[in-house]
Amino acid sequence: MKMLRWLGAGLLFLAVLLCLAVTIVPAFLDRVYYRGPASAHFDAARFFNPDGDADTFRMPGNRSRSGFLVRYLTGNDDRPRWPAQVAVTPARPPARVAGDRMVATWIGHATVLVQTRGLNILTDPVWSEHAGPFGIGPGRVAPPGVRFEDLPKIDVVLVSHDHYDHMDLSTLKQLWARDRPRIVTSLGNDTILRSAGIEAIAADWGGRVKIGRDATVVVTRNHHWGSRWFADRNRALWSSFTVQLPGGNLFFAGDTGMGDGEWPVEAARLGPVRLALLPIGAFRFGEGQMGAGSHIGPVDAVEVYRRLQAHSAIAIHWGTFRLSYEGYNTPPRLLEAAMACTGQRGFAGVPIGRPVTIPRYATPFSSPPVTRDALLRCLDTPAVRALR
Repeated sequence: MKMLRWLGAGLLFLAVLLCLAVTIVPAFLDRVYYRGPASAHFDAARFFNPDGDADTFRMPGNRSRSGFLVRYLTGNDDRPRWPAQVAVTPARPPARVAGDRMVATWIGHATVLVQTRGLNILTDPVWSEHAGPFGIGPGRVAPPGVRFEDLPKIDVVLVSHDHYDHMDLSTLKQLWARDRPRIVTSLGNDTILRSAGIEAIAADWGGRVKIGRDATVVVTRNHHWGSRWFADRNRALWSSFTVQLPGGNLFFAGDTGMGDGEWPVEAARLGPVRLALLPIGAFRFGEGQMGAGSHIGPVDAVEVYRRLQAHSAIAIHWGTFRLSYEGYNTPPRLLEAAMACTGQRGFAGVPIGRPVTIPRYATPFSSPPVTRDALLRCLDTPAVRALR
């Protein structure tokens, strides 16, 4: 078993070395996915975060990226153990959900099926067993919460950016061949999709795409970065999405760090948020860490929830692929503690594959804002410190 683990780590390490080696051949790896005029987040060559990119370039705590990678691949970074496999009872969603009723099913990682007003909306669909190039990368510990063959016809797909755990070309090809959904993404990602024979609509932050008689997707800002091959870093834009609906909006945060924290406020201005899909995992790259530049953890997620003024939220981006240091159950347990410290309601983890009926929008319960420092003091308890 140990030999197989080392063999797998060696193969992944070789794949990463290959990716790094070919960065010296820009003509092969560096791609121009988008051409257009310079803007507040595009320098006419690459995209950038207008609130700063320093935190997305460096490893948290100024750790060595290569050192972390070697320790990660060999399992010598003192990470808490994860289960090899998590039992999931897959759902069989209905063909449609009519009217103002809304049902959300977390399929795993950042993949959620949201059904409302006769629309089937799917976020960052990933059914592959591994999240990485050449079929190599972090393996899935939890099977999808809906079997691909049990998916209803998909009308709309939201693709937040080009990282392998969010843009899974294998899955997207199957969806495109089967359903011809409207795939909405941000600038440059359509080029990657089109190279795989998949058509997509790309828009800049603030761009709008009509998806039904009374529904519109607005591509909204978040704080992240993009790359498929290292050398093509930030050639395509990353985003969140707000789906404007008569019964209250759907907000999908995509993959994001906190940045300036204004992006959820901007999304809230687009209308009341009935349901928010917010990431809470892959935030810890060292013991005790509470957030990373590219990924919010529960501490920042509860503040994003407050700034969105959302009625309900489902925690995503945890418990499917092991991408960082924290224990398997740390994100939802820490989220529960952070929600208690802030006095908020309506934001929790849900089991993979369990359909959740989302209540109709109502003005969310108001609680006084809690500063990050005050929240960390509230969380400084033996029970929370024990969460690795």
